[in-house]
Amino acid sequence: MRIAVLGGGNWGTTAAIHLHRIGHPVSLWEYNERLARDMIGARENKTYLPGYPLPDDLLVTCRLDEAVDGAEMIVFVVPSSAMRQTAHMAGRRPGLEASAILVSLSKGLERDTMLTMTGIIGDEIAGHSLVALSGPCIADEVARGLPTTIVAASDDAQAACTVQDVFMSPQLRVYTSDDPLGVQLGGAVKNIIAIAAGINDGLGYGTNAKSALITRGIVEITRFGASLGASPETFNGLSGIGDLITTCVSGHSRNRHVGEELGRGRKADDILREMVMVAEGVPTTRSVHEYARKNGIEMPITATVYGVLFEGLSPGEAVCGLMTRDRKSEL
Repeated sequence: MRIAVLGGGNWGTTAAIHLHRIGHPVSLWEYNERLARDMIGARENKTYLPGYPLPDDLLVTCRLDEAVDGAEMIVFVVPSSAMRQTAHMAGRRPGLEASAILVSLSKGLERDTMLTMTGIIGDEIAGHSLVALSGPCIADEVARGLPTTIVAASDDAQAACTVQDVFMSPQLRVYTSDDPLGVQLGGAVKNIIAIAAGINDGLGYGTNAKSALITRGIVEITRFGASLGASPETFNGLSGIGDLITTCVSGHSRNRHVGEELGRGRKADDILREMVMVAEGVPTTRSVHEYARKNGIEMPITATVYGVLFEGLSPGEAVCGLMTRDRKSEL
């Protein structure tokens, strides 16, 4: 199947390499012309995925029409803030195949609308099957060919199965789901909990506290997802607790890194300014907290992370506030 991957970050580049590795003709589109030229010249993404060569017949381009025209599947792997613009541009390419399946590998929510990534894509490109692909997948491990599992979720069962078949390999096991909303909410909101887990690490509070954060974090994610209409069972799976564990413990997690630096006393603006890649948990914290507050959804960890990021709450005060909340039953 001819596939266009839109977004030349570490996960987009990894997806392109993986799909090429298992035999699909792949084009990789990068918006930044300078980065695209560098990748073409070096046959490597030295900025976002150094050390992994790009095959000679993997097309890298900064021309969207060259990537999209004739593609049977288009995989969006851009930051959430760029998703609407990217989908808008792709949807207006005259060479866009009417039967092309549109896949999102991005994790995040649109702030003003609270739309998921497939929600944005569907807004901009009507009449196509939409599939969300999410789960515990650190890009570096996928690029190395280490065993990984992921979920393809769609309201269109056949489209989910097609994406499953296309991405499946001995190194990448793909499951299907009929709950794209839950799968995407799990992938987005877990980044907030990962920031909290990083704060825990930066403060040196240990494994007990991190385990509690992960456990109470999935409760919070499930509560939020169910309030928006997702199935609570989804959050017990790979795109929920599975992705949450990976993001909270991995040394490659950008969101955990942000939290760790916050825990060490640094300011959020300084941390984000020096990062090459986007930490989606920061804008997601603002979106989810504002929505939860307006709609009466109890999310104490999210509210605490919001306080640290945007209200000057110190990490020590944040933990104290969580630990001294009113007594409750666990369930």
